[in-house]
Amino acid sequence: MAAPMPASTFLAALRAEGVTVVEVGDWRTHNRNSKGPWGPVHGVMIHHTVTSGSARTVAICRGGHTALPGPLCHGVITKDGRVHLVGYGRANHAGLGDDDVLQAVIAERVLPADNEANTDGNRYFYGFECENLGDGEDRWPDAQVETIVRVIAALCRHHGWSVQSALRHRDWQPGKIDPSGPGMDWHEVQARAAQRLGTKPPGTPLPQPQRPTVSVAKLAAAARTDPAAKGTPVSYAGTRTVEVALVDAGLLEKPLLDGHFGTATITAYAAWQRRCGYRGAAADGIPGRTSLAALGHAHGFTVTA
Repeated sequence: MAAPMPASTFLAALRAEGVTVVEVGDWRTHNRNSKGPWGPVHGVMIHHTVTSGSARTVAICRGGHTALPGPLCHGVITKDGRVHLVGYGRANHAGLGDDDVLQAVIAERVLPADNEANTDGNRYFYGFECENLGDGEDRWPDAQVETIVRVIAALCRHHGWSVQSALRHRDWQPGKIDPSGPGMDWHEVQARAAQRLGTKPPGTPLPQPQRPTVSVAKLAAAARTDPAAKGTPVSYAGTRTVEVALVDAGLLEKPLLDGHFGTATITAYAAWQRRCGYRGAAADGIPGRTSLAALGHAHGFTVTA
């Protein structure tokens, strides 16, 4: 979980990463917040516009059109490498996408194929539209690609994310191809952003199961480990799956996703138990089968004994 940063902090983060920013009108308050929530945010999404001409592109992304009102993103990255800020808050950029992809972004692991459109991405992602015709021939200039790298680094740096919290529109919504074209190598973009952050570039691990299995007994044992006790704490791989679910539920900060059922995770799980209707000693942060099954049903895992 991460609350969207204030607009002034967003602007400062971009500038601190060396991004040239153009502020367009009332961008700080131009949004679609009246149509639904914005946040928690889990990543940054990159698009291309299928337009040409910087002024026209910025105008369209700010104002939208009859079928899709603006803003259509938070920032427009034009071919000269400048970022034009056109809105802040909920923006019509991501649309409905795949909940399995959202879980993978939260967990910062390899993305599964996007084969569903069932989750509101406008709520969960920062969005940047990039000026490009999207015809497979329009080349991405070096200045524009470098700015994409810096935008990703800026937002990941602020939130404590890895570059695997950055994704393309094509990764999120079935049928989309953006961003693509000559000069756009997404693996290189992520590698360069990771270099700016001083971290390793994403590898290519085997995809995780789309619906993991969590043992309530093993999870409870991990949660009962006394951090002050001597010896090795109980470790259980399913802890990370549950932490991802708690992040998705808005109860745990994403940087605290570490696979250890420590104080922060216990506090977050206790909040989940209270959300399920438990009170007092029944909401102690130690997972039980009923509350865990409810979390798994809502956030994509199966519970066993």
